[in-house]
Amino acid sequence: MSTQHLIINALGILDNPNAEHSLSAAHKLVQDSDDLTIDARTIADAHASGLTAVNITLGYTMGDAEPYAHTLREIDVWDRFVADHPADLVKVLTADDVRAAHRDRRIGIIYGFQNAVAVGDDPTRIAQFHHLGVRVIQLTYNQANHIGDGSMAPENRGLTPFGHEVVEALCDSRIMVDLSHSGENTCLEATRIAKLPVSINHTGCRALVDLPRNKTDQELRLVADRGGFVGIYFMPFVNATGHARAEDVVDHIAHAVDVCGEDFVGIGTDGTVTSIDDLDGYRAQLAEHVAHRQAAGVGAAGERADTFPFVEDLRGVDQFHKLIRLLEQRGFSSTRIEKIMGRNFLDYADRVWA
Repeated sequence: MSTQHLIINALGILDNPNAEHSLSAAHKLVQDSDDLTIDARTIADAHASGLTAVNITLGYTMGDAEPYAHTLREIDVWDRFVADHPADLVKVLTADDVRAAHRDRRIGIIYGFQNAVAVGDDPTRIAQFHHLGVRVIQLTYNQANHIGDGSMAPENRGLTPFGHEVVEALCDSRIMVDLSHSGENTCLEATRIAKLPVSINHTGCRALVDLPRNKTDQELRLVADRGGFVGIYFMPFVNATGHARAEDVVDHIAHAVDVCGEDFVGIGTDGTVTSIDDLDGYRAQLAEHVAHRQAAGVGAAGERADTFPFVEDLRGVDQFHKLIRLLEQRGFSSTRIEKIMGRNFLDYADRVWA
């Protein structure tokens, strides 16, 4: 499979983590989009990787900022990034924008949230976010919020009554309801009540590694049965030791395909295309970062000071090509691989964003 094929990352990061600005912000508990470095290397690496489009995280996820105001400012920041690189980046509002990005050899930028707290107590804000270009909204981060319980909330209570209103408003605005990071009951309940198919844009399979950030077969199957989408991440949670390898990612993709069918599984790496060059320096700071997340109550089981928050041998500009090669070695057909690398997400976008 060549770079002519669609490669859509259902959750990723566009940044050069080696640039001085990004280095100075590394391991902050809360990062603003202003902390990112969209420079010549960032863009060159994205092109070299074959990336067609990526759902990036903007807006409020955690911390002390006022969620709504912070989110509006973050949208402005990303609008500026895209406007500053018109030959290379394009803001994605429709599935056809992804197709156009592929045709024009640009990188489609899909605006998404990893926490819906910015909705506040006003679900009409969701229509505003849609108007501003947001196309993916994750209901919760790891902890509980006023919408539902995240994967680390011990009560596993599911959606709140207001959460039902939020899911309805998201469907009315044709925004993807992303259930990554959600608790099991939140995921099941939201999938059942949603008028449109829902997604889990970056996850692993709990049947293979029993961690809260991974999804049960029941969750995966229900999302697929309703016409949704499941993206497998390149994260330590795909191996019980935390020291994940590329083959582990393939195992989780293969299991998800077995559970969901080949039309509903893709990738959501939760990482950059540009590699961190100084892994030893990064490792030295990692313990402090993990400790801060745990102290703030936003960490997840499986995050440890001795494990990278990415798959060490599945990173950099070759990450997608390597995954394709491994899927071929696993015996996946070219058609199935094409679906996993991007076609399934695009088909799901057609179903939701139409």
